[in-house]
Amino acid sequence: MTTEQLDVNLLKAFSPLDGLKRDNLAALARKVQLRELSPGQVLFKEGDTEKRTFYVVSGTLELVDQGKVVGTVESKTDLARNPVSPVFPRRVSARARDRVQFISIDSDLLDVMLTWDQTGTYEVSDLQGKVEASGGDDWMTVLLQTKAFHKIPPANIQAIFMRMQQINYRAGDVILKQGAEGDYFYVLTRGTAVVTRETPLSKDGIKLAELQVGNTFGEEALISEAKRNATVTMSSEGAVMRLGKDDFKRLLNEPMLDWVSFDQAKELINGGAQWLDVRLPSEYENQHLDGAINIPLYFIRLKMSTLDPDRKYVLCCDTGRRSSAGAYILSERGYHAFVLRGGINKDQT
Repeated sequence: MTTEQLDVNLLKAFSPLDGLKRDNLAALARKVQLRELSPGQVLFKEGDTEKRTFYVVSGTLELVDQGKVVGTVESKTDLARNPVSPVFPRRVSARARDRVQFISIDSDLLDVMLTWDQTGTYEVSDLQGKVEASGGDDWMTVLLQTKAFHKIPPANIQAIFMRMQQINYRAGDVILKQGAEGDYFYVLTRGTAVVTRETPLSKDGIKLAELQVGNTFGEEALISEAKRNATVTMSSEGAVMRLGKDDFKRLLNEPMLDWVSFDQAKELINGGAQWLDVRLPSEYENQHLDGAINIPLYFIRLKMSTLDPDRKYVLCCDTGRRSSAGAYILSERGYHAFVLRGGINKDQT
């Protein structure tokens, strides 16, 4: 199977993509690719549950039920304007009769973007007017493309945007300070910012990351009820949208965290999941669960690239507070993370 960069104009030939507004259609185009099947290759099998939406761009797909061809989807026909066999689990298999080019889209992403496009834009028209023309809708579409938003009910998405406030900053302004109380969740909507952390050896701070439009920050302190663990400073003129702590926890955090009991966690581990201990190395060395790996919470963002995106992780700490913050960060970036309820210090008998 080969892939190539997608021409955005291809999307307009399909339903309901042709109903998306230009900005959202362009944002979606950046997230999908034009792929290819050789004759005889299978696109999906009967019973598959992976939530992908497929469109045939060229060639013909055969729909197969118990070894028999029960239908075809030929490109550029009325049937091909719509997703191929969109019911989950799949009721039939699909294989290429000849050379087939197709588009594959994350179904949750498509559903979120359609919901936003068809309801959210109008719901937050007042908010939209506050955002300078240079920022436009870009930060909204970037935020909606994060995996975090795929788990949030559509009504919550609208409420989140409705409750956000815009704050403008100059270059050099500090948005949040290490050691302060956590009170807001932030989305950078214009400009760039830098994340730094002070250490005993570096009062000026060690640079941890650079933030671009659409990046989020400030969430860890809200979830874990801890102090801010880093400082975020504007490196250019810009703006953020912020969401208050109570609104954040109710609308954004709660729908996303998958809490599990110790017995449920053990079942996940036996099924191939991995314990991920987010405490400090010294705590980990003193006591940890068999087979657990250790990535301290403050290293999660830097070390997540070492994790397997196809593997499930059960995050643990002593109480569940730090692991819930870590699970949010991983979930936001597409990892399948669970939180051990009560932590490893809880009596699990």
